[in-house]
Amino acid sequence: MNNPYWSPFVNDIVPYTPGEQPKVTNLIKLNTNENAYGVSAKVLQALKDAVDDHLKLYPDPTSQQLCAELAKLHSVDINNIFVGNGSDEVLGFAFFALLKHEKPILFPDITYSFYPVYCNLFSIHYKTIPLTDNFEINLQEYEKEDCTGIVITNPNAPTGLLLNPQLIKKYLIEHPQQVVIVDEAYIDFGGESVVSLINQFPNLLVVRTFSKFYGLAGLRVGYAVGNSELIEGIRRVKDSFNSYPLDRLAQIAATTAVQDIQWSIDNANRIIENRDYLTKSLQKLGFRVLDSKSNFLFISHSNIAGDKLAAKLREKNILIRYFNTPRIKDWLRVTVGNEEECKILIREMHIICDNEL
Repeated sequence: MNNPYWSPFVNDIVPYTPGEQPKVTNLIKLNTNENAYGVSAKVLQALKDAVDDHLKLYPDPTSQQLCAELAKLHSVDINNIFVGNGSDEVLGFAFFALLKHEKPILFPDITYSFYPVYCNLFSIHYKTIPLTDNFEINLQEYEKEDCTGIVITNPNAPTGLLLNPQLIKKYLIEHPQQVVIVDEAYIDFGGESVVSLINQFPNLLVVRTFSKFYGLAGLRVGYAVGNSELIEGIRRVKDSFNSYPLDRLAQIAATTAVQDIQWSIDNANRIIENRDYLTKSLQKLGFRVLDSKSNFLFISHSNIAGDKLAAKLREKNILIRYFNTPRIKDWLRVTVGNEEECKILIREMHIICDNEL
């Protein structure tokens, strides 16, 4: 639709489509990569204690306490930390602050689908680089292009495949003039972060989220780690848009979650165990399963169409993510649930395969 009151550019926007958030409660929800085990009792208690008369006051606009905890966690200076309302907002600010130049930016053709949305919204030139036939990121292909910078999700989504951090370091060494944004939303489920490289490479920005590893998707907290001058650029954009990106409760919950990080580490290990169980079980049923280092799996079956499989699981009250795009139309992304959810999924997959094959 077109509306005469819209700014003209709004007609050309194609918004990001988030995963379904159903209103019913009797579903096994494996479609949006939420943490299967949630937050610790300490986080819940901190939230309860924070619900008081202080809510009438604006929150700390700099999230000083949270930034200090994150700086301590990553062994960096507090000026190397930026926090925002989910990693989506942090990425949006970073795109606008760092990537809006004459030359295009590069990112994979199959990756987080918010990236082209940011580019269209902010009028940023971009070009997608195809993943290999095995769905891997090949940075050698990026070296062939003259660009402002690159954006990669590591592990990539929706594939779950991890790019060796040494390859990222090599790219940083060889391209000091480019901004390199590494989106590490899923890094804590089996990958090696490149945060330790930010003092060595002033062009590196690492973006993280509290939605996956920390299980705080409902409170919307994300952050970036990078050179202080990159952070200042992002902060300038933030302060021109929203001086208070994190509310009081979100700051308290996130700070407590970092302080109680062992809870999240233990949960990540449980998710990794469940991921291994799902991988082996699905492979026995004839599925191709990529070697995920995230809290989800990317799967396909040569004899069952992706949309059909997703629909049949939906009939069994199990939600998974189907992407109706050419290269991956027969692939499905499946969040790793808790032990019971994983067993139910495999049971229903077994029934579907028996009936279809």
